[in-house]
Amino acid sequence: MLDSIAQAIAGSDANEAALYLLRNVPGLPPIVQTIHILAIAALMASVAFVALRSLGLALPSQDLREMVRRLMPWTWWALPVLLLSGGLLVLARPQRYFSNPVMGWKMLFLLAALVLSVLMVQRIRRSASNGFAARPLRLKLMAAGVLFFWVLTVLAGRWIAYSDYLFVPA
Repeated sequence: MLDSIAQAIAGSDANEAALYLLRNVPGLPPIVQTIHILAIAALMASVAFVALRSLGLALPSQDLREMVRRLMPWTWWALPVLLLSGGLLVLARPQRYFSNPVMGWKMLFLLAALVLSVLMVQRIRRSASNGFAARPLRLKLMAAGVLFFWVLTVLAGRWIAYSDYLFVPA
């Protein structure tokens, strides 16, 4: 099924446009990759600060709900930037991504990270108390899961480029 999606994209106008842009706009490939990496940094920093604060491991003087109010927009705005920058790269080389088993893992980790991030933020916004002792175990487990799955998402993203070394036919 994924191969048929990759083949459909490979012959599409979107594929041709992405290839044209990446080949003919001077410096576009490293610019797109840099924007993608900067969006990852913004997302990871914002969500990590909130999760680490939720775990009581960082920024003890900061109000958790205030941190969510200030930092989580960076997470939510980074996501469409990542979709656009990553989408351009996927459109240009769909076979590289859709036939890559690591891409499936990345999408699974991304889904888990997004769901847990939303649940964590909702829990923080609903909480009546910001004291470390008053925070329930569930919030700490969510925060640990958020960190775990965002790190796995980033690692899987990097390993997409190296999957040829991982899955060498025997």
